[in-house]
Amino acid sequence: MPPRICQLCTKARAIIRRPKTGDHVCKECFFTVFETEIHNTIQDARLFKPGERVAIGASGGKDSTVLAYVMKTLNERYQYGLELFLLSIDEGITGYRDDSLETVKRNQEQYDLPLKILSYKELYGWTMDAIVEQIGRKNNCTFCGVFRRQALDRGAAALNVQHIVTGHNADDIAETVLMNIMRGDIARLGRCTLICTQGEDTIRRSKPLKYAYEKEIVMYAYFKKLDYFSTECIYSPDAYRGHARAFLKNLEVARPSVIIDIIHSGEAFEVAQDVKIKEQRTCVRCGYIASNELCKACTLLEGLERGIPQMGIRDGKRKKIEIEITDQKAESELRTIPMFKLPSVLEDSQRASANIDTETNSTL
Repeated sequence: MPPRICQLCTKARAIIRRPKTGDHVCKECFFTVFETEIHNTIQDARLFKPGERVAIGASGGKDSTVLAYVMKTLNERYQYGLELFLLSIDEGITGYRDDSLETVKRNQEQYDLPLKILSYKELYGWTMDAIVEQIGRKNNCTFCGVFRRQALDRGAAALNVQHIVTGHNADDIAETVLMNIMRGDIARLGRCTLICTQGEDTIRRSKPLKYAYEKEIVMYAYFKKLDYFSTECIYSPDAYRGHARAFLKNLEVARPSVIIDIIHSGEAFEVAQDVKIKEQRTCVRCGYIASNELCKACTLLEGLERGIPQMGIRDGKRKKIEIEITDQKAESELRTIPMFKLPSVLEDSQRASANIDTETNSTL
C-alpha cells in the first residue's frame, strides 16, 4: 500500500491522523494548523490587548508546556504585544511536584521567560502531603483545587499581571461539563465552558487551548520535542474526575467528535431566570472572592487548623461543627490566609474606568 499524502499540502508524506478531524497530515502541516487554530481561538474571543502582562500557569506537564511554547510563538509571530511570565504553584507533593518544577525551571531557560513559584506552605502553612496525611485520599482534590485557584491569583498579583492563561484543553472542559451534570451543579454548569472569566475583584483568566484535543497536544509536544513532565499526580487516581474521564474516553471511541459536541452543548446551556444563584461577595477574613461570609479556602484552612477537615466539605453541618469546637481553639490562634490585594495594574484600570463613568454621568 503506497504511503498516504498529506491532505493539506498534497506533497509531503502524511505521518499523523488528526484525532480532531480525521485528516491525514504531514508534520509541518500539523504544526501549522494546530498553532493557527489556537491563534483563531484567541482572535475570535479577543482574549488579549496589546501591552498586557500575562501569566502562564506552568506545571511542567504537557498542557502547560505546550501552552507556554505556543503563546511565546504566537506572541512573536502575530505581534500580540504581550509581556509573558511563567507562574507555578508548589503544592508540596513529594516525588511529583518537586520533580515537575525542575521541568518548569528548564522551560524558563528554554523560553527565556520570567518565573514565579508560590508554595502552599508559604501561603497556607500546609503542604498537600500534610493535608493528605490528615484527611486521607477521599477529598484531597477538593482542597488542592480550591487552594490552587486562589494561589494562582495571588501569584499573579505578586507578578502584577492583568491576565492568567491556563492549559485546560478540550478534554478537560468536556469532562467538567459531564461532572457538573452528574453532580447537578447548575451554577458551575452555566460557566464551565466560558473561555474567559473575570469578576470585578478577580484577575482575568483564559483558556487558549479550549478547543485543542488532548491527543493532539501530546502529539505536538512529541514532534516538537518539548521538555515536559509526564507523571500523573500521585493523589489523583481516586479523584471524581477520573470517572468522567473514563466515560468520555469510551464515548470518544464510538464518536471522535463527542468532545467538541459536549463543549458546544455546554455552551448552549442557559440557566433559567428563576433559578437562584449565590451572588459573589468578598471574604471577610482574607478579602478573596466568595459566595459566603468566608471563602472556600478560608473554610477549608480553618477545618485543617481545628483538626476537623470535614468542616470545609460538609457545608450543611458547618454551624454545628463550629459550635462544638468553639472552646477548643480561639479564632485568633488559627493560621489565616493573608489579605488579597489586586495587582496595581488592575486597580489603576478600575480607577480609570470609574473616572470615565463619573465624567460621563456628570456630562449627561
